[in-house]
Amino acid sequence: MEKATFAGGCFWCMVTPFEELPGIEGIVSGYSGGHVDNPTYEQVKTGTTGHVEVVEITYDPSLFKYERLLELYWIQTDPTDDGGQFQDRGPQYAPAIFYHSEEQRIAAEKSRDELAASGRFKDPIVTKILPATTFYPAEEYHQDYHKKNPKHYKEDRAISGRDEFIDTNWVETV
Repeated sequence: MEKATFAGGCFWCMVTPFEELPGIEGIVSGYSGGHVDNPTYEQVKTGTTGHVEVVEITYDPSLFKYERLLELYWIQTDPTDDGGQFQDRGPQYAPAIFYHSEEQRIAAEKSRDELAASGRFKDPIVTKILPATTFYPAEEYHQDYHKKNPKHYKEDRAISGRDEFIDTNWVETV
């Protein structure tokens, strides 16, 4: 098993695109990249801890390739917006790929460069590619939020602007 860690705005919305796919063994919402040990949601949401909301995906690379995870990741984000994602604003919602190996770093940079060269976006790709740091699982009420609170999740996602962005910019790949 290997890990993949992605930041793409609110971690609630970053779970569903990856779950229930063959080879995906687990997805945990949490925080990475900051300077505070064991941060809480209340601390992270202030934008002062240096953490971003992430999902840590455990996957079997013999069944699901990291490159495919990257393809799915890009489709969920606005890679040109480093001020947050959609309605979620602030550094704690900035897009980032945290690599766990040199192979992941190379694959992430290659996929970013291919996206930039594609001309899909007029603005530059600003998603950071960073070495994985300590991952802190979010509080239990954030885990599988879409299943525990489906009504609120659907309402929040509907007003976020994420789905409209995906439909406009990724329609042929979704």
